[in-house]
Amino acid sequence: MQSRKNDLQTYSQVFLSSKSYDSKKIYAKRRRSLMKKLSSFCVFAGMPVEPGGEEAFVQTWTRFVQDPAFIYLTGVNQAGCYLVLDPRKERSTLFVPKKDPFKEFWVGKRLGFVQDDNSIVRLTGVDEVRPVEEIWDYVEALAKDYGNGKNAVDHAYAFYYEKFKGDHNEKLKIKMTSVLRRYRMKVKSCADLHFEDRLVLEQERIDDARVAQKITDDAFRALLPQMKNFKTERDATLFLNYEMQRFGDGDLAFPTIAAGGKNACCLHYVKNDEPLRDGELILFDFGVRYGTLHSDISRTIPVNGKFNPLQKMLYEIVLESATVYQRVVRPGVSLKEIGMICWEFILMELERRLVRGAKGSYKLLYEKRPHGVSHFIGEHIHEGDPGSRSLDVVLKPGMLISCEPGLYGDFSATIDGKRYRESIGIRIEDDLLITKNGFENVSSDIPRAVDEIEALMR
Repeated sequence: MQSRKNDLQTYSQVFLSSKSYDSKKIYAKRRRSLMKKLSSFCVFAGMPVEPGGEEAFVQTWTRFVQDPAFIYLTGVNQAGCYLVLDPRKERSTLFVPKKDPFKEFWVGKRLGFVQDDNSIVRLTGVDEVRPVEEIWDYVEALAKDYGNGKNAVDHAYAFYYEKFKGDHNEKLKIKMTSVLRRYRMKVKSCADLHFEDRLVLEQERIDDARVAQKITDDAFRALLPQMKNFKTERDATLFLNYEMQRFGDGDLAFPTIAAGGKNACCLHYVKNDEPLRDGELILFDFGVRYGTLHSDISRTIPVNGKFNPLQKMLYEIVLESATVYQRVVRPGVSLKEIGMICWEFILMELERRLVRGAKGSYKLLYEKRPHGVSHFIGEHIHEGDPGSRSLDVVLKPGMLISCEPGLYGDFSATIDGKRYRESIGIRIEDDLLITKNGFENVSSDIPRAVDEIEALMR
């Protein structure tokens, strides 16, 4: 037992595990659940190479991001691996590169095949480990078995997306097609079967998500009173990232966005290097990974600690739109069904409060809606099928979604006799856990109200 604990520490970012529960059992449970749905064998491919590995000039300091489907079933966070599920034998086989001590001398410990060594089986919980060089001979042997005899089938599965082209999963499909053609078998995608399980979080993953929320909350609360000391977006970003990562067990959920003033009108702004200006807003989009789960939070705050009247009006319109949207969030509906509700509310309130109430005007940088108001959260920060974003999937208890209404454009208004004119981007994002009767806002403790933000910034 002590040996496995030592291995978990040694391979802590290569095999993702939790200190709160036995991750090996969770991954095994997921593999068994999927195998029960499969009518033939199935192949998953991890990312083929380290980032930049296919380019001669790319060296170091590029973050490795594993395929979320592969992480979900194995916890293995390194390049060049495959997983094969054989439902007839209820057997999972992990294919890894051969052990390479010289490479480890440069990059640290990696899972590597060694003959007659069961340490990877002991660590990960798979049934068998083989060298990656044997993957296609193994697949061909399975095709012979499944394609012949009394219980012959005409297909095998691979994990790929029907509508998303050009990635390593499509390359897996192409290779599988060439191998199976010899046995008059075709390739089917197992993505829909996979997401049936993956989009619904187990209690252990829900607990990890709650820890991620607490870390994010603490970091944001630490940031607010320090804003007066920051001169640039970079200053604020580094502080926020440090506060999140020092309490997490891995990495950020995604690169933090810190967009001051009109920079917030760029949805995926990543420069984070411009001066902060007194009187402007700054939009933060941030989160942390804990275990294999993430937080995904957006907050928009005044650089100087005080919203001006125009900023406050627009901010509260966005904040109220989230409340309106959340009234219809419940099991049994899809994100596609309810996706326009908050945007319709925002347009209505701009006309009522800004145009008619403050003799103002606005010019949005989009038509009707700037982005989806919700996405799934799980092993991947934007969980679900990347082709469809799984927007047609009906919500079920245990699913975790974002709620992120926003407003981006040029605005003017006359309030208390003073004219305000400003380019403004506002986004307020919380994470909602779908429950039996509705949802729980697991981000509810993270400050969002105008009065609370201003008080904490003081």
